[in-house]
Amino acid sequence: MLAKTNSFALNGVKGFKIDIEIDINAGLPSYDTVGLPDTAIKESRERIRSAIKNSGLNYPVKKITINLAPADLRKEGPVFDLAIAVGILAASEQIPAFVYKDYIILGELSLDGSVRHINGILPTLIAGLESGYTKYIIPKANENEASYLEKAECYAVSSLRDVVEFLSGNKIIEKIKCSEYMIEEQVNKFNVDFSDVKGQFLAKRALEISVSGGHNILMIGPPGAGKTMLAKCVPTIMPNMTFEEAIEVTKIHSIAGTLDQSLGIVKTRPFRSPHHTATVPSLTGGGANCKPGEISLAHNGVLFLDEMPEYSRKTLETLRQPLEDGTVVISRAKMTLEYPCHFMLVASMNPCPCGNFGSAKNPCKCTPNEIHRYINKLSGPLLDRIDLQVEVDSVSYDDLRSKVKAEPSAVIKQRVEAAREIQRERFKGSKIFTNSEMTNAMLEEYCAISKQSENLMEIAFDKLKLSGRANARILKVARTIADLDGSKNIETKHIAEAIQYRSLDRKYWE
Repeated sequence: MLAKTNSFALNGVKGFKIDIEIDINAGLPSYDTVGLPDTAIKESRERIRSAIKNSGLNYPVKKITINLAPADLRKEGPVFDLAIAVGILAASEQIPAFVYKDYIILGELSLDGSVRHINGILPTLIAGLESGYTKYIIPKANENEASYLEKAECYAVSSLRDVVEFLSGNKIIEKIKCSEYMIEEQVNKFNVDFSDVKGQFLAKRALEISVSGGHNILMIGPPGAGKTMLAKCVPTIMPNMTFEEAIEVTKIHSIAGTLDQSLGIVKTRPFRSPHHTATVPSLTGGGANCKPGEISLAHNGVLFLDEMPEYSRKTLETLRQPLEDGTVVISRAKMTLEYPCHFMLVASMNPCPCGNFGSAKNPCKCTPNEIHRYINKLSGPLLDRIDLQVEVDSVSYDDLRSKVKAEPSAVIKQRVEAAREIQRERFKGSKIFTNSEMTNAMLEEYCAISKQSENLMEIAFDKLKLSGRANARILKVARTIADLDGSKNIETKHIAEAIQYRSLDRKYWE
């Protein structure tokens, strides 16, 4: 007898329907799976056989053929276990005919018949909804994650026996109740606040601008100046995530297997800080199963690269395309996947190997050639994509011992939220949310400047030998500064402040 069940597979964050055909015929007992299955699917034979027997059901001792269609697409993972088991039981007439056809069935089986958690349930359900499927049978362990999709009619099961009883009409399983998304304040795992940072007023101002417009920033200064501490304070002024942003982030973390299943959704913006020994696949994504990398896990959040020149040149250069496009394409022999990676890059570095080049307090011991080699680990095209470059000098003793409390993060965050709200209104109806994402056409519309500002831009362009990309980024930063000021138009003072954050271009990289 022939039975057909429905399931879904993922290609990056996008999903596609898999038709599972099970044919049981008389003949020598065998079990064959066709349709480009990977090793995990081939090994499902033993899991499914044991699960059916240990659930008190009959495993047919006949010739069993499983076809996963479309046959030309590679299928991976144990997500099809439950759908195949249901198909075998239906083909052997242990489940009433056709009652399972309205459901997308997802889940991995244990040998005792229990249904285990699977990765990527949220993007799978979203893909299913976009394809017109509304009913799903999913593992109980994925219940919290699935509850945030209002239009999905999900039934969470703990065992294969539960599925059989449910489809046979002998057991009632209530569909998962929809959970309401509650915005949570950004949690800082580093337990630091901008009020804890002594001095460094210019750097704090630059970080406020950076977060307000989603701009990339590089901090340059000697060891002990507070660059790392400043970066760790960034999450305290990041705007709260909207539900749409939270869903996007959760999709990626669900695929990567880093999602906290007790919460079911990521409510705070990611802050990823990979070690400088990180490889290209660990940063951009890849490996045997093309999992998301650090830049995708930082989507809608922050990617912090401490001591940027210590990363390999090859690794850093892979950031160029993702910083420009907001997506990363992973190409391998067997597949090509695309993951979103719209993140804010926060980086820090010493100005030279000893760290004291340009310092007002300590002399530099490095030779010009050593400084040149160290600085040139960062290429010009990569630096072009960093909007703000700010110098962070050592803190004076008076600032360090001052009893005056600095401005807390909560106050700075209010200004950031106000600037972000202006941008949301400005780009309403488009897929752009921050000034850093503006297209060239939008620059013409929203970044018109006066003749005096044009003259200032021309002087900076010639004197600093800026590229066209750097020129555009100055305008975007100026637009953000104007938004923080509550100004409708970009004024000359906004342009001047934006230019000063590019003035390090020539100081260090000539």
